Amino acid sequence: MRLKLTGKDLRKIGYPEGRVISVAMRVMNSNFKHTKQREALDLLEKVLKDPNDYLKNDTLGPIAALLVEKPKTRTPDEIPLATERREYTVFGADHIEAGAVNQMEIAMRLPVTAAGALMPDAHQGYGLPIGGVLATDNAVIPFGVGVDIGCRMCLSVFELPEHLIYGENKKLKNILQRDTLFGAGREFSKPMDDEVLARREFKEIPLLRGLHDKAVRQIGTSGSGNHFVEFGIVEITEQSRDLDLPPGKYLALLSHSGSRGLGAAIANHFTKVAMDATPLPREAKHLAWLSLDTEAGQEYWACMNLAGDYASACHHQIHHKIARALGEKPTAMVENHHNFAWKETHEGRELIVHRKGATPAGKGVLGIIPGSMSQPGFIVRGRGEPTSLDSASHGAGRRMSRAAAKNSLLWTHVTEMLKENGITLMGGGLDEAPMVYKDIHQVMSFQKDLVDVLGTFQPKIVRMDE
Repeated sequence: MRLKLTGKDLRKIGYPEGRVISVAMRVMNSNFKHTKQREALDLLEKVLKDPNDYLKNDTLGPIAALLVEKPKTRTPDEIPLATERREYTVFGADHIEAGAVNQMEIAMRLPVTAAGALMPDAHQGYGLPIGGVLATDNAVIPFGVGVDIGCRMCLSVFELPEHLIYGENKKLKNILQRDTLFGAGREFSKPMDDEVLARREFKEIPLLRGLHDKAVRQIGTSGSGNHFVEFGIVEITEQSRDLDLPPGKYLALLSHSGSRGLGAAIANHFTKVAMDATPLPREAKHLAWLSLDTEAGQEYWACMNLAGDYASACHHQIHHKIARALGEKPTAMVENHHNFAWKETHEGRELIVHRKGATPAGKGVLGIIPGSMSQPGFIVRGRGEPTSLDSASHGAGRRMSRAAAKNSLLWTHVTEMLKENGITLMGGGLDEAPMVYKDIHQVMSFQKDLVDVLGTFQPKIVRMDE
Protein backbone atom coordinates (compact mmCIF):
# COMPACT_ATOMS: atom_id res chain seq x y z
CA MET A 1 0.00 0.00 0.00
CA ARG A 2 1.32 3.43 -0.95
CA LEU A 3 2.33 5.69 1.95
CA LYS A 4 -0.01 8.62 2.45
CA LEU A 5 0.77 10.68 5.54
CA THR A 6 -1.51 13.52 6.60
CA GLY A 7 -0.88 16.65 8.64
CA LYS A 8 -2.88 15.13 11.49
CA ASP A 9 -0.55 12.10 11.55
CA LEU A 10 2.42 14.43 12.05
CA ARG A 11 0.74 16.61 14.66
CA LYS A 12 -0.19 13.46 16.57
CA ILE A 13 3.49 12.56 17.05
CA GLY A 14 4.33 16.10 18.15
CA TYR A 15 5.22 18.03 14.98
CA PRO A 16 4.56 21.75 15.50
CA GLU A 17 2.21 23.82 13.39
CA GLY A 18 3.85 25.47 10.42
CA ARG A 19 5.68 24.82 7.16
CA VAL A 20 7.55 21.80 8.56
CA ILE A 21 4.38 19.71 8.34
CA SER A 22 3.82 20.27 4.61
CA VAL A 23 7.55 19.75 3.87
CA ALA A 24 7.66 16.51 5.89
CA MET A 25 4.55 15.18 4.15
CA ARG A 26 6.02 15.92 0.73
CA VAL A 27 9.42 14.40 1.55
CA MET A 28 7.99 11.23 3.07
CA ASN A 29 5.22 10.64 0.53
CA SER A 30 7.70 11.12 -2.34
CA ASN A 31 10.81 9.36 -1.05
CA PHE A 32 9.35 6.70 1.25
CA LYS A 33 6.19 5.89 -0.67
CA HIS A 34 6.57 2.11 -0.23
CA THR A 35 7.41 2.32 3.49
CA LYS A 36 4.87 1.17 6.06
CA GLN A 37 3.16 4.05 7.84
CA ARG A 38 4.36 3.08 11.31
CA GLU A 39 7.98 2.88 10.07
CA ALA A 40 7.69 6.28 8.39
CA LEU A 41 6.30 7.84 11.56
CA ASP A 42 9.04 6.24 13.67
CA LEU A 43 11.62 7.83 11.38
CA LEU A 44 9.92 11.22 11.62
CA GLU A 45 9.91 10.92 15.41
CA LYS A 46 13.67 10.39 15.36
CA VAL A 47 14.13 13.50 13.22
CA LEU A 48 11.88 15.47 15.58
CA LYS A 49 13.86 14.31 18.63
CA ASP A 50 17.35 15.06 17.22
CA PRO A 51 17.03 17.30 14.15
CA ASN A 52 20.71 18.32 14.24
CA ASP A 53 21.69 14.70 13.47
CA TYR A 54 19.80 14.87 10.16
CA LEU A 55 20.76 18.33 8.87
CA LYS A 56 23.22 16.88 6.31
CA ASN A 57 20.94 14.02 5.25
CA ASP A 58 20.10 14.48 1.56
CA THR A 59 16.50 13.37 2.01
CA LEU A 60 15.55 14.32 5.56
CA GLY A 61 17.68 17.47 5.81
CA PRO A 62 14.91 19.88 4.73
CA ILE A 63 12.68 18.57 7.54
CA ALA A 64 15.48 18.80 10.11
CA ALA A 65 16.35 22.36 9.05
CA LEU A 66 12.84 23.53 9.84
CA LEU A 67 12.91 21.80 13.23
CA VAL A 68 16.20 23.31 14.42
CA GLU A 69 15.52 26.16 16.82
CA LYS A 70 16.04 29.57 15.25
CA PRO A 71 15.76 32.97 16.88
CA LYS A 72 12.12 33.95 16.52
CA THR A 73 11.15 37.34 15.21
CA ARG A 74 8.11 38.85 16.80
CA THR A 75 5.75 41.48 15.59
CA PRO A 76 5.80 44.51 17.93
CA ASP A 77 2.41 43.69 19.48
CA GLU A 78 2.89 39.91 19.77
CA ILE A 79 2.56 38.63 23.34
CA PRO A 80 5.45 36.27 24.20
CA LEU A 81 4.93 32.95 25.96
CA ALA A 82 6.67 32.27 29.25
CA THR A 83 10.05 30.56 28.89
CA GLU A 84 9.16 27.98 31.52
CA ARG A 85 5.78 26.27 31.65
CA ARG A 86 3.78 25.85 34.82
CA GLU A 87 3.61 22.37 36.32
CA TYR A 88 0.53 20.27 35.65
CA THR A 89 -0.63 16.69 36.24
CA VAL A 90 -1.15 14.16 33.44
CA PHE A 91 -3.41 11.18 34.12
CA GLY A 92 -2.58 8.07 32.06
CA ALA A 93 0.47 9.75 30.52
CA ASP A 94 1.76 6.66 28.70
CA HIS A 95 -1.44 6.41 26.65
CA ILE A 96 -1.71 10.03 25.47
CA GLU A 97 -0.42 11.04 22.03
CA ALA A 98 2.51 13.44 21.78
CA GLY A 99 0.48 16.05 19.88
CA ALA A 100 -1.95 16.48 22.78
CA VAL A 101 0.88 16.77 25.30
CA ASN A 102 2.61 19.34 23.09
CA GLN A 103 -0.56 21.45 22.97
CA MET A 104 -0.87 21.30 26.76
CA GLU A 105 2.79 22.29 27.17
CA ILE A 106 2.12 25.42 25.11
CA ALA A 107 -1.06 26.24 27.04
CA MET A 108 0.86 26.04 30.32
CA ARG A 109 3.17 28.84 29.08
CA LEU A 110 0.44 31.43 28.55
CA PRO A 111 0.90 34.57 30.68
CA VAL A 112 -2.63 34.14 32.08
CA THR A 113 -2.26 30.44 32.98
CA ALA A 114 -2.53 29.57 36.68
CA ALA A 115 -2.89 25.76 36.67
CA GLY A 116 -3.76 22.83 34.44
CA ALA A 117 -4.33 19.09 34.09
CA LEU A 118 -4.58 16.56 31.25
CA MET A 119 -7.20 13.82 31.40
CA PRO A 120 -6.56 10.17 30.39
CA ASP A 121 -8.80 10.37 27.28
CA ALA A 122 -6.81 13.31 25.88
CA HIS A 123 -6.08 13.70 22.19
CA GLN A 124 -5.15 16.57 19.91
CA GLY A 125 -7.61 19.33 19.11
CA TYR A 126 -7.33 23.02 18.22
CA GLY A 127 -5.69 25.25 20.80
CA LEU A 128 -6.31 23.37 24.03
CA PRO A 129 -6.23 19.58 23.53
CA ILE A 130 -9.42 17.62 23.99
CA GLY A 131 -9.14 16.38 27.57
CA GLY A 132 -7.29 19.54 28.59
CA VAL A 133 -8.20 21.45 31.76
CA LEU A 134 -6.78 24.96 32.02
CA ALA A 135 -7.25 27.49 34.82
CA THR A 136 -6.55 31.15 34.03
CA ASP A 137 -6.51 34.44 35.91
CA ASN A 138 -9.54 36.55 34.95
CA ALA A 139 -9.33 35.50 31.29
CA VAL A 140 -11.44 33.27 29.06
CA ILE A 141 -10.11 31.46 25.97
CA PRO A 142 -12.83 30.83 23.34
CA PHE A 143 -10.94 27.90 21.79
CA GLY A 144 -10.13 26.67 25.31
CA VAL A 145 -13.89 26.17 25.58
CA GLY A 146 -14.25 24.84 22.04
CA VAL A 147 -16.56 25.25 19.08
CA ASP A 148 -19.40 23.11 20.41
CA ILE A 149 -19.99 25.20 23.53
CA GLY A 150 -21.65 23.35 26.39
CA CYS A 151 -21.55 19.95 24.68
CA ARG A 152 -23.42 17.77 27.09
CA MET A 153 -24.31 14.31 28.37
CA CYS A 154 -27.84 13.64 29.64
CA LEU A 155 -29.12 10.36 31.09
CA SER A 156 -32.74 9.49 31.90
CA VAL A 157 -33.37 6.29 33.87
CA PHE A 158 -36.85 4.75 33.64
CA GLU A 159 -38.39 2.29 36.07
CA LEU A 160 -38.92 -0.16 33.23
CA PRO A 161 -37.45 -3.67 32.90
CA GLU A 162 -34.32 -4.15 30.81
CA HIS A 163 -35.94 -6.83 28.63
CA LEU A 164 -37.94 -4.10 26.82
CA ILE A 165 -34.73 -3.42 24.88
CA TYR A 166 -35.11 -6.83 23.25
CA GLY A 167 -38.88 -7.35 23.25
CA GLU A 168 -39.74 -3.83 22.03
CA ASN A 169 -36.70 -3.25 19.81
CA LYS A 170 -38.73 -2.14 16.78
CA LYS A 171 -40.86 0.26 18.84
CA LEU A 172 -37.80 1.84 20.46
CA LYS A 173 -36.09 2.23 17.08
CA ASN A 174 -39.19 3.97 15.69
CA ILE A 175 -39.25 6.37 18.65
CA LEU A 176 -35.62 7.35 18.07
CA GLN A 177 -36.22 7.73 14.33
CA ARG A 178 -39.26 9.95 14.83
CA ASP A 179 -38.20 12.11 17.78
CA THR A 180 -34.55 12.88 16.99
CA LEU A 181 -32.89 14.82 14.19
CA PHE A 182 -29.14 14.76 13.44
CA GLY A 183 -26.62 16.59 11.29
CA ALA A 184 -25.02 19.95 10.58
CA GLY A 185 -27.62 22.52 9.62
CA ARG A 186 -30.58 20.21 10.27
CA GLU A 187 -33.72 21.90 11.61
CA PHE A 188 -37.22 20.93 12.69
CA SER A 189 -40.05 22.28 10.52
CA LYS A 190 -42.15 22.75 13.68
CA PRO A 191 -39.73 23.13 16.61
CA MET A 192 -40.93 23.12 20.21
CA ASP A 193 -40.83 26.38 22.14
CA ASP A 194 -38.52 26.81 25.13
CA GLU A 195 -37.96 29.53 27.73
CA VAL A 196 -34.27 29.76 26.80
CA LEU A 197 -35.33 31.28 23.45
CA ALA A 198 -36.85 34.26 25.28
CA ARG A 199 -33.63 35.14 27.12
CA ARG A 200 -32.78 38.84 27.11
CA GLU A 201 -29.29 38.16 25.69
CA PHE A 202 -30.88 37.46 22.31
CA LYS A 203 -32.09 41.07 22.24
CA GLU A 204 -29.19 42.81 23.97
CA ILE A 205 -26.15 41.29 22.20
CA PRO A 206 -25.91 42.11 18.46
CA LEU A 207 -24.29 38.77 17.50
CA LEU A 208 -27.08 36.81 19.21
CA ARG A 209 -29.84 38.85 17.58
CA GLY A 210 -28.69 37.51 14.24
CA LEU A 211 -28.57 33.91 15.54
CA HIS A 212 -31.98 33.80 17.23
CA ASP A 213 -33.92 32.42 14.24
CA LYS A 214 -31.40 29.61 13.74
CA ALA A 215 -31.54 28.79 17.46
CA VAL A 216 -35.34 28.57 17.27
CA ARG A 217 -35.27 26.20 14.29
CA GLN A 218 -32.51 23.94 15.64
CA ILE A 219 -33.64 23.52 19.24
CA GLY A 220 -34.11 19.86 20.16
CA THR A 221 -31.78 18.63 17.38
CA SER A 222 -28.39 16.93 17.60
CA GLY A 223 -25.12 17.42 15.70
CA SER A 224 -23.04 15.05 13.61
CA GLY A 225 -19.72 13.32 14.43
CA ASN A 226 -19.80 11.62 17.82
CA HIS A 227 -23.22 12.93 18.87
CA PHE A 228 -25.87 10.32 19.64
CA VAL A 229 -29.15 9.45 21.33
CA GLU A 230 -29.36 5.84 22.48
CA PHE A 231 -31.39 3.40 24.50
CA GLY A 232 -29.48 1.11 26.80
CA ILE A 233 -29.41 -0.69 30.12
CA VAL A 234 -28.34 1.06 33.30
CA GLU A 235 -27.03 -1.12 36.10
CA ILE A 236 -26.84 0.55 39.49
CA THR A 237 -24.01 -1.08 41.39
CA GLU A 238 -24.54 0.57 44.75
CA GLN A 239 -27.32 2.30 46.63
CA SER A 240 -26.97 6.00 45.89
CA ARG A 241 -28.88 8.70 47.70
CA ASP A 242 -28.05 10.99 44.79
CA LEU A 243 -29.88 8.79 42.28
CA ASP A 244 -32.55 7.48 44.67
CA LEU A 245 -32.35 4.12 42.92
CA PRO A 246 -31.76 0.71 44.52
CA PRO A 247 -29.23 -1.64 42.88
CA GLY A 248 -30.64 -3.25 39.75
CA LYS A 249 -31.01 -2.93 35.97
CA TYR A 250 -33.19 -0.33 34.26
CA LEU A 251 -34.11 0.89 30.78
CA ALA A 252 -32.35 4.21 30.15
CA LEU A 253 -31.84 6.90 27.51
CA LEU A 254 -28.49 8.64 26.99
CA SER A 255 -27.84 11.63 24.72
CA HIS A 256 -24.70 13.52 23.72
CA SER A 257 -24.69 16.79 21.75
CA GLY A 258 -24.16 20.51 22.21
CA SER A 259 -25.25 23.99 21.25
CA ARG A 260 -25.53 23.44 17.49
CA GLY A 261 -25.01 26.35 15.05
CA LEU A 262 -25.51 28.87 17.86
CA GLY A 263 -22.42 27.70 19.77
CA ALA A 264 -20.27 27.36 16.65
CA ALA A 265 -21.04 30.92 15.53
CA ILE A 266 -20.26 32.31 19.00
CA ALA A 267 -16.96 30.40 19.17
CA ASN A 268 -15.76 31.44 15.72
CA HIS A 269 -16.72 35.10 16.18
CA PHE A 270 -15.06 35.56 19.56
CA THR A 271 -11.96 33.57 18.63
CA LYS A 272 -11.28 36.17 15.92
CA VAL A 273 -11.93 38.96 18.44
CA ALA A 274 -9.52 37.31 20.90
CA MET A 275 -6.82 36.84 18.25
CA ASP A 276 -6.95 40.57 17.50
CA ALA A 277 -6.95 41.49 21.20
CA THR A 278 -4.15 39.15 22.30
CA PRO A 279 -1.90 38.23 19.34
CA LEU A 280 0.24 35.21 20.21
CA PRO A 281 3.07 33.26 18.54
CA ARG A 282 1.89 31.00 15.72
CA GLU A 283 1.99 27.80 17.79
CA ALA A 284 -0.28 29.36 20.42
CA LYS A 285 -2.57 31.52 18.28
CA HIS A 286 -5.70 29.43 18.96
CA LEU A 287 -5.23 30.06 22.69
CA ALA A 288 -5.89 33.80 22.38
CA TRP A 289 -7.87 35.05 25.37
CA LEU A 290 -10.26 37.80 26.37
CA SER A 291 -9.88 39.55 29.71
CA LEU A 292 -13.08 39.50 31.73
CA ASP A 293 -12.41 43.17 32.52
CA THR A 294 -13.18 44.02 28.89
CA GLU A 295 -16.53 44.47 27.15
CA ALA A 296 -15.66 41.69 24.66
CA GLY A 297 -14.78 39.31 27.51
CA GLN A 298 -18.04 39.98 29.32
CA GLU A 299 -19.98 39.61 26.08
CA TYR A 300 -18.37 36.26 25.29
CA TRP A 301 -19.04 35.08 28.87
CA ALA A 302 -22.74 35.92 28.51
CA CYS A 303 -22.93 34.23 25.09
CA MET A 304 -21.09 31.12 26.35
CA ASN A 305 -23.47 30.71 29.29
CA LEU A 306 -26.49 31.17 27.03
CA ALA A 307 -25.11 28.52 24.63
CA GLY A 308 -24.62 26.13 27.57
CA ASP A 309 -28.23 26.62 28.67
CA TYR A 310 -29.38 26.19 25.07
CA ALA A 311 -27.52 22.87 24.84
CA SER A 312 -29.23 21.74 28.04
CA ALA A 313 -32.63 22.75 26.63
CA CYS A 314 -31.96 20.70 23.48
CA HIS A 315 -31.36 17.60 25.60
CA HIS A 316 -34.39 18.21 27.79
CA GLN A 317 -36.61 18.47 24.71
CA ILE A 318 -35.24 15.19 23.33
CA HIS A 319 -35.75 13.41 26.65
CA HIS A 320 -39.23 14.91 27.13
CA LYS A 321 -40.41 13.74 23.70
CA ILE A 322 -39.01 10.25 24.11
CA ALA A 323 -40.36 9.88 27.68
CA ARG A 324 -43.78 10.95 26.37
CA ALA A 325 -43.57 8.34 23.61
CA LEU A 326 -42.73 5.70 26.24
CA GLY A 327 -45.59 6.88 28.43
CA GLU A 328 -43.19 7.17 31.37
CA LYS A 329 -41.46 9.78 33.50
CA PRO A 330 -37.77 9.31 34.35
CA THR A 331 -37.06 8.00 37.83
CA ALA A 332 -33.68 9.72 37.78
CA MET A 333 -31.82 12.12 35.50
CA VAL A 334 -28.09 12.87 35.45
CA GLU A 335 -26.43 15.43 33.20
CA ASN A 336 -23.17 17.30 32.88
CA HIS A 337 -21.43 19.34 30.23
CA HIS A 338 -17.91 19.84 28.95
CA ASN A 339 -16.52 22.42 26.46
CA PHE A 340 -17.21 25.17 28.95
CA ALA A 341 -15.54 27.56 31.39
CA TRP A 342 -16.49 28.03 35.04
CA LYS A 343 -15.60 30.57 37.72
CA GLU A 344 -14.24 28.42 40.56
CA THR A 345 -12.11 28.84 43.66
CA HIS A 346 -8.97 26.71 43.87
CA GLU A 347 -6.45 27.10 46.70
CA GLY A 348 -8.16 30.30 47.76
CA ARG A 349 -8.04 31.95 44.31
CA GLU A 350 -10.92 32.62 41.95
CA LEU A 351 -9.94 31.17 38.57
CA ILE A 352 -11.56 30.59 35.19
CA VAL A 353 -11.44 26.82 34.67
CA HIS A 354 -11.74 25.66 31.06
CA ARG A 355 -12.73 22.02 30.55
CA LYS A 356 -12.41 21.17 26.87
CA GLY A 357 -13.63 17.61 26.65
CA ALA A 358 -13.39 17.10 30.41
CA THR A 359 -16.11 16.33 32.96
CA PRO A 360 -16.65 18.43 36.11
CA ALA A 361 -15.81 16.17 39.06
CA GLY A 362 -16.00 18.36 42.15
CA LYS A 363 -16.72 16.57 45.42
CA GLY A 364 -20.18 14.99 45.20
CA VAL A 365 -20.86 16.18 41.64
CA LEU A 366 -22.63 13.60 39.45
CA GLY A 367 -21.73 12.96 35.83
CA ILE A 368 -21.68 10.45 32.97
CA ILE A 369 -18.52 9.25 31.23
CA PRO A 370 -19.47 7.34 28.04
CA GLY A 371 -17.41 4.60 26.42
CA SER A 372 -18.28 3.74 22.82
CA MET A 373 -21.07 1.89 20.99
CA SER A 374 -19.74 -1.44 22.24
CA GLN A 375 -18.33 -0.35 25.61
CA PRO A 376 -20.22 0.76 28.71
CA GLY A 377 -20.46 4.29 30.03
CA PHE A 378 -20.16 5.10 33.74
CA ILE A 379 -22.33 7.07 36.12
CA VAL A 380 -19.86 8.75 38.44
CA ARG A 381 -19.63 10.96 41.50
CA GLY A 382 -16.71 13.39 41.68
CA ARG A 383 -14.13 13.17 44.45
CA GLY A 384 -12.88 16.76 44.17
CA GLU A 385 -9.23 15.87 43.44
CA PRO A 386 -7.19 19.13 43.50
CA THR A 387 -4.51 17.94 41.04
CA SER A 388 -7.18 17.40 38.38
CA LEU A 389 -8.81 20.77 39.14
CA ASP A 390 -11.95 18.82 40.10
CA SER A 391 -12.13 17.17 36.66
CA ALA A 392 -12.29 13.77 34.97
CA SER A 393 -12.31 12.43 31.41
CA HIS A 394 -15.35 13.07 29.19
CA GLY A 395 -15.19 9.65 27.54
CA ALA A 396 -12.82 6.98 26.31
CA GLY A 397 -10.99 9.30 23.90
CA ARG A 398 -9.99 8.60 20.33
CA ARG A 399 -7.04 6.35 19.51
CA MET A 400 -7.58 6.66 15.75
CA SER A 401 -8.22 9.80 13.70
CA ARG A 402 -11.32 10.10 11.54
CA ALA A 403 -9.23 9.93 8.37
CA ALA A 404 -7.35 6.85 9.58
CA ALA A 405 -10.62 5.13 10.49
CA LYS A 406 -12.12 5.75 7.06
CA ASN A 407 -8.95 4.56 5.33
CA SER A 408 -8.34 1.42 7.38
CA LEU A 409 -11.69 0.04 8.60
CA LEU A 410 -14.34 -1.93 6.74
CA TRP A 411 -18.05 -1.93 7.50
CA THR A 412 -17.97 -5.73 7.74
CA HIS A 413 -15.62 -5.44 10.75
CA VAL A 414 -17.88 -2.87 12.42
CA THR A 415 -21.02 -4.91 11.74
CA GLU A 416 -19.44 -8.03 13.23
CA MET A 417 -18.40 -6.19 16.40
CA LEU A 418 -21.84 -4.62 16.85
CA LYS A 419 -23.53 -7.98 16.33
CA GLU A 420 -21.24 -9.64 18.90
CA ASN A 421 -22.25 -6.98 21.43
CA GLY A 422 -25.95 -6.96 20.59
CA ILE A 423 -25.94 -3.35 19.33
CA THR A 424 -28.44 -1.95 16.83
CA LEU A 425 -26.95 1.03 14.97
CA MET A 426 -29.07 3.63 13.17
CA GLY A 427 -26.82 5.93 11.14
CA GLY A 428 -23.20 6.40 12.15
CA GLY A 429 -20.00 6.12 10.12
CA LEU A 430 -16.64 4.36 10.10
CA ASP A 431 -15.09 7.36 11.89
CA GLU A 432 -17.26 6.56 14.94
CA ALA A 433 -16.76 2.77 14.93
CA PRO A 434 -16.10 1.23 18.37
CA MET A 435 -12.50 0.37 17.50
CA VAL A 436 -11.48 4.02 16.99
CA TYR A 437 -11.80 4.61 20.74
CA LYS A 438 -9.50 3.74 23.63
CA ASP A 439 -10.43 1.03 26.12
CA ILE A 440 -12.81 2.80 28.52
CA HIS A 441 -11.93 0.37 31.33
CA GLN A 442 -8.28 1.34 31.05
CA VAL A 443 -9.18 5.05 30.95
CA MET A 444 -11.30 4.63 34.10
CA SER A 445 -8.42 2.85 35.82
CA PHE A 446 -6.34 6.04 35.48
CA GLN A 447 -8.92 8.16 37.28
CA LYS A 448 -9.86 6.14 40.34
CA ASP A 449 -8.75 9.08 42.48
CA LEU A 450 -10.98 11.45 40.49
CA VAL A 451 -14.41 9.74 40.54
CA ASP A 452 -16.38 6.99 42.25
CA VAL A 453 -18.47 4.74 40.00
CA LEU A 454 -22.17 4.46 40.93
CA GLY A 455 -23.38 2.50 37.93
CA THR A 456 -22.92 1.63 34.27
CA PHE A 457 -24.79 2.27 31.04
CA GLN A 458 -24.56 -0.31 28.23
CA PRO A 459 -25.72 1.01 24.82
CA LYS A 460 -28.13 -1.23 22.87
CA ILE A 461 -29.96 0.91 20.25
CA VAL A 462 -27.78 3.75 18.95
CA ARG A 463 -29.00 6.64 16.78
CA MET A 464 -26.45 8.94 15.08
CA ASP A 465 -26.15 11.16 12.02
CA GLU A 466 -26.60 9.20 8.80
